[in-house]
Amino acid sequence: MKNFKVVFACLLLLCTDAIAQQKKSNLSYIDPSIGGVGLILEPTRPTIQLPNQLIRVFPVRKDALDDQISYFPLTIASHRVVSLFSFMPISGANTNTLWNKKQVYNYEVLTPYYYKSELSDEGNLLEFTPSEKSGFFKIAFKNNTDNYLRLGILNEDGQITLADKRTLTGTEVFHGMKAYFYAEANGDLSETVNKTKNVLIKAPKNISFKYAISYISVEQAKENLHAEIPGWDFNKVKATAYNAWNKVMSQINVEGGTLAQKRVFYTSLYRCYERMVDINEHGKYYSAYDHAVHQSNKPFFIDNWIWDTYIALGPLHMILDPAKEQDKINSYITMYQQSDWMPSFALIFGDWPAMTGNHAASWMADAWFKGLRNFDLKSAYAGLRKNSLEATLLPWNNGPATVLDSFYNKHGYMPGLHYGEPETVPQVEKVWEKRQAVSVTLENSYSDWNISRLAAELNKPADEKLFMARSKNYQNVFRKDKGFMWAKDKDGKWIDMDPKSAGREFFTENNAYTYNWVVKHDFKGLFNLMGGTKQAEAKLDQLFREDLGTAKFIFWKTQPDASGLVGQFVMGNEPSFHIPYLYNYMGAPWKTQKRIRMLLNTWYTDNLFGIPGDEDGGGMTSFVVFSMMGFFPVTAGIPVYNIGSPVFTKVTINLPNGKVFTINAAGSSADNKYIQSATLNGITLNKPWFTHTDLVNGATINFKMGDRPNKSWGAAPDDAPPSNGNDLYLNNKW
Repeated sequence: MKNFKVVFACLLLLCTDAIAQQKKSNLSYIDPSIGGVGLILEPTRPTIQLPNQLIRVFPVRKDALDDQISYFPLTIASHRVVSLFSFMPISGANTNTLWNKKQVYNYEVLTPYYYKSELSDEGNLLEFTPSEKSGFFKIAFKNNTDNYLRLGILNEDGQITLADKRTLTGTEVFHGMKAYFYAEANGDLSETVNKTKNVLIKAPKNISFKYAISYISVEQAKENLHAEIPGWDFNKVKATAYNAWNKVMSQINVEGGTLAQKRVFYTSLYRCYERMVDINEHGKYYSAYDHAVHQSNKPFFIDNWIWDTYIALGPLHMILDPAKEQDKINSYITMYQQSDWMPSFALIFGDWPAMTGNHAASWMADAWFKGLRNFDLKSAYAGLRKNSLEATLLPWNNGPATVLDSFYNKHGYMPGLHYGEPETVPQVEKVWEKRQAVSVTLENSYSDWNISRLAAELNKPADEKLFMARSKNYQNVFRKDKGFMWAKDKDGKWIDMDPKSAGREFFTENNAYTYNWVVKHDFKGLFNLMGGTKQAEAKLDQLFREDLGTAKFIFWKTQPDASGLVGQFVMGNEPSFHIPYLYNYMGAPWKTQKRIRMLLNTWYTDNLFGIPGDEDGGGMTSFVVFSMMGFFPVTAGIPVYNIGSPVFTKVTINLPNGKVFTINAAGSSADNKYIQSATLNGITLNKPWFTHTDLVNGATINFKMGDRPNKSWGAAPDDAPPSNGNDLYLNNKW
């Protein structure tokens, strides 16, 4: 009987623990400090915000190893480009020492919805929680006297004013537009001291400071604040923020895996909600695309680096929140209608034409062919077509076409310059970005393929034919005798270059080894250029094994974005994300399973070094979310998902249509990473891919996992995913 009681007690304890685990919020796994030290380039910042909302706040410091905070911006206006209005509580008898003083933080709490820190030797306590267009700071100074709120202008010009004892207003000029804030305190403020763009305002020992941002006016900022935070209940605002995050984090639930893997997964998912952000201010918004204020009850989303985000971030939200993703697309279409150009990087202050390709086409076609139809395709198509045929394709440029674009339209490739040959086209950025001639050709080939397919949807046969022909331009820059994508000069002659060290004269942030594989719309055609599928597979194997050919510091001097190296494969930059999945097209899915697990385990860890490159506001971490779940959207515009190697034993996605998509991978572990067999809704699945329709209809996929590869699973030629227009079923019947 005694033994029975012991067993019963143990079972009860296990059940209680299981129930507790079930009730544990996925928010508890999020650690915003992950990736806080940039391996080469930028660290990832621990933003505190609501999902996809305007207010984004973080402690400004060099990186997570820096023990001093310079200030907190009242918001990030554009990810890694512009912040607005600095804020810092600070203490000291001599105000002359306070203007540029940084503060040591000795204790810090980081969450998506709440921040807390003890600052400097005094131990001043700062707390923050966000709303949509407003934020709430709560400060408890340690000492009774000599306490200040230091506010400043971070950009070109502006002014901060103590309107009365409990009210502040501010204006800041940046990139040709203005931002405004309105703030209130719950205690009397006094003794304003001004210096250049900064102001010190004496504050009582305990002070709450709530504010709102507007891109319309101070009065609108005041309305935003009173609409969102009318009272002084900090915990109520914090609870609302918690609930907003808990809702989106509860949409995907995982079982199995290690604690570290759950931390990586949910932190990555949190990162996927930093951008785009809705700047509609309760019924109106300012647009930098026509410099006007518009009345609208619809969201207006800005801040998108589309070169980075069309690959995985957009596709992820097409699953999790298709209505919001269509709002983002509609925002782009509105910007086109306001400015007469389809944006590239749609920032708060206008289009920031970074990188290469017309990837709004890839994003919008992907949505359309996944059944997201709540946008005006005719208007979208007009903008995409104009960008392709009438705008310049040069990197970091927008506006009308140049002589190089005329050359591209005639000859089907962007011409490169020989080393030492002077640049003669004034629109080309000559110091660092340069022509990126091969990448321009390759990425626009893909963009134009998507435009061709949209033309077919709109019954425009002439356009369909034109853009499909342009989609083959990638063939013009493949050098068969070298086996690489290669630069040509204006006379059609190959340029003498090293595919390992070729930089931005010819490629975007990577070299020929990466750009050999970006022909996402025609893998069959690409493999044929390489000599056939088996030859392409051998070349892909070698990508992960190829020596850099020089010291890392020399390699990175030319290509600092090429981080997370495995051979010549670059885990830390977006053009590589689909590459490990290409074995699925080659009859060797087991190699995809092997590579994906190795890459995740190596480069995505739950510590300060846990992100191998610039995270780009969800551009990189969306790859992690997909790949840890066990699938990935290789080609935006083809509504199928490639299967990788599911990290967790179970993944459930609660879809907005009320259905549930489930992946079961019983026994999945570090050793059991290989798929032995699979079923889809109880029917044998021998193909390493499934469709978007399968997913949104609430399918269940069961994988049997093992520690040795099943080299026959998914290996037949007919098992390969669709890889070009000839593979597409009629009428989009996937």
